[in-house]
Amino acid sequence: MIQNLFIENYALIEKLDIGFSKGLSVITGETGAGKSIMLGALSLILGARADTKVLKNENKKCIIEGSFNIDGYALENFFRENDLDYDAQSLLRREISPSGKSRAFINDTPVILNILKELGDRLVNIHSQHETITLNDANFQLAVVDSFAGNDLSVKKYQEKYFEYKRNLKALDDLKAMDSRAKSDLDYIQFQFDELEKANLEKDEQQHLENELKVLSHAEEIKTSMLEVSKKLENADFNILDLLTDVQRALLKIASYSPI
Repeated sequence: MIQNLFIENYALIEKLDIGFSKGLSVITGETGAGKSIMLGALSLILGARADTKVLKNENKKCIIEGSFNIDGYALENFFRENDLDYDAQSLLRREISPSGKSRAFINDTPVILNILKELGDRLVNIHSQHETITLNDANFQLAVVDSFAGNDLSVKKYQEKYFEYKRNLKALDDLKAMDSRAKSDLDYIQFQFDELEKANLEKDEQQHLENELKVLSHAEEIKTSMLEVSKKLENADFNILDLLTDVQRALLKIASYSPI
């Protein structure tokens, strides 16, 4: 039940604070008195779209606040699901800045407009003249039947069990997904293990292979240097010291390619 409605800088209203007592409240007035404007302001905290055209003063933001007593509405699960603080006296707030930016709050927690609208639909029904479409809505019909039958407690218990079931179902799906990933990881790890077993690796084999790769990568350079050394050693016309110096120089060029 709505208990208070605060409107600031909306359409023709500069500031208005209305309190509602328990029971039936009737607002009357001539055409143009502002009755529809109040409903328009109320619709904003129920999730309706808005723009800067609603600002009375275009340099100030518009603020609409509604205080509701939601005790007995069985909305605890709704608040829990949307990570909101539940309070039997809840406050819905909407702000529209001059730049056109809109912000919505439920009990001072920022929320997206869809969540505000979903809660608003559960708190307020606005019926225009000759409107009967709600009577054909299955959810509305079921709510009327439950209300007439006094099923509030049973409905609340059912909702709690249902949401518990949904949480457990999600937890089960998560565990199944974890199990599937674990099996997939096991298959991959087993494949790696089998490949390593087939490789029959030996100690320091990687170093030996890297040394062999280095030699093979420079095979042409090594071959050229060795041929040069062989030719110099076969040539007896050179001074032995000069010959050895040349041989040493040629071998030093390829010495880094040998692990020894």
